[in-house]
Amino acid sequence: MKTLIAIACLGFSIHAFAECRTTATGREVCNNGQAAAGYNPDRGTAWTANKNQNGVTTAQTSNGGKSKSKNGKGVYTSPSGKTCVRTAANQGCN
Repeated sequence: MKTLIAIACLGFSIHAFAECRTTATGREVCNNGQAAAGYNPDRGTAWTANKNQNGVTTAQTSNGGKSKSKNGKGVYTSPSGKTCVRTAANQGCN
């Protein structure tokens, strides 16, 4: 029983140290909204996102997809290597 309590306390202390919280939709948000993480149980994939000091959000999924975006514009690279771009004027993939 003492071991179980110790593990629970350790889990809570790590979570508090990282300054993370879970939103109502299940999204994990950390560091005053500069980082986030989540899990899609339907597809079995996890994702993380971080925003840098210039406002660029970099996201990555557990299956290998990556994106960089700012103000609704960005670049996405799929796990298979396909690149998609969205600008103010148009969007498309190669």
